[in-house]
Amino acid sequence: MVAQVSIDFDDLAQHFEQLDDPRSDVNLQHPFASVIAISLMAVLAGAGGPTAIAEWARHKAEWLVKFLPLPHGVPRKDVYRRVLSAINSQAFQACFGNWLQDLCARAQAATGTTQPLLAIDGKTLRRSHDRNNGLGALHSVSVWAADYGLTLAQVACDEKSNEITAIPELLKLVHIEGAIITIDAMGTQKKIARQIVEGGGDFVLALKGNQGTLHNEVIAYVNEQLDTDFSDCGARRHVTRETGHGRQETRMYVQLPVPEHLKGAKRWTGLKTIGVVMLMCLRDGKETSDVRYYISSLPLGVRRFARAVRGHWGIENSCHWSLDFTYREDESRIRETRLRENFAWLNRFTHSLLKQHSGRQSLVMKRRSCGWNENFLLEVLAGKQG
Repeated sequence: MVAQVSIDFDDLAQHFEQLDDPRSDVNLQHPFASVIAISLMAVLAGAGGPTAIAEWARHKAEWLVKFLPLPHGVPRKDVYRRVLSAINSQAFQACFGNWLQDLCARAQAATGTTQPLLAIDGKTLRRSHDRNNGLGALHSVSVWAADYGLTLAQVACDEKSNEITAIPELLKLVHIEGAIITIDAMGTQKKIARQIVEGGGDFVLALKGNQGTLHNEVIAYVNEQLDTDFSDCGARRHVTRETGHGRQETRMYVQLPVPEHLKGAKRWTGLKTIGVVMLMCLRDGKETSDVRYYISSLPLGVRRFARAVRGHWGIENSCHWSLDFTYREDESRIRETRLRENFAWLNRFTHSLLKQHSGRQSLVMKRRSCGWNENFLLEVLAGKQG
């Protein structure tokens, strides 16, 4: 017999207490917290917009009225659309802060992680544009706690180039003390590095052509050390080999102290090491290679550097790809500015809840199970395993 899971509405509603109801008091029929709670559960169960939320709630009405205050029954789709379109996106995200802190604490206890990896990266919802009204596709930058499988915060920006201004705002929304922050080359900026170090964190930043002088200096120095097989510069190496999906991959991670003569190095707050990753891939008898360069405030410790790099790559596979595959997010046609941003946050938060559930099913199957089985839905919502 499957144990029944229960959830206290007051415990659920407390997360939304600080969130202002944007609606007029005139003819107000549906409690604000109930509207948000239904939206959250419906997205967990597979809803991709206000119409789908309303349809799910209609089918689950008899069950919902047992524990949610719904004096006039379940709301219609226009209620969800109005509420999610009117809520301030930053305030909406902030109301989940205590919930996320609790999830982080549980995950930290379960994993034993002492220095969490926080990967920052951007994602575009390609079909969320509205050319007729001059609305570009939603591009947002988010923080992914790689060790925990949690999205901690997101900030929307108009274009990818605006990530440079969005990242500092994003860093203000999360606790970075004691963490390793990883960012791709777009975010390799002196001000961002200083903000991380002053906040008590460490950075691992990718280098590409946008940091022309520093990029070229690092490449030249690494090539110089290659001539002596890194024997004279205090370098540390770590090699991994993986086989799967018809290919063999060998990665060599090299970490070197920053030399005193490296031009521009002193302009980067806390800069201590250079990192290099050399990838060799053999597939169908063909060999390809790639070399990537990094700067970091981490001291020498090549395995920690390797963990940071691999953890950052995980945001694409474990978060962004999963959102597109499990949530079909890239196909979203939501084109109202706040609505699409708030829905993107609901996707990320419910994705995080699904990742915390310890069942062995795939995320796709877990999400389907939330739609099929109320008990399973409450397990995920309450962070329990039945």
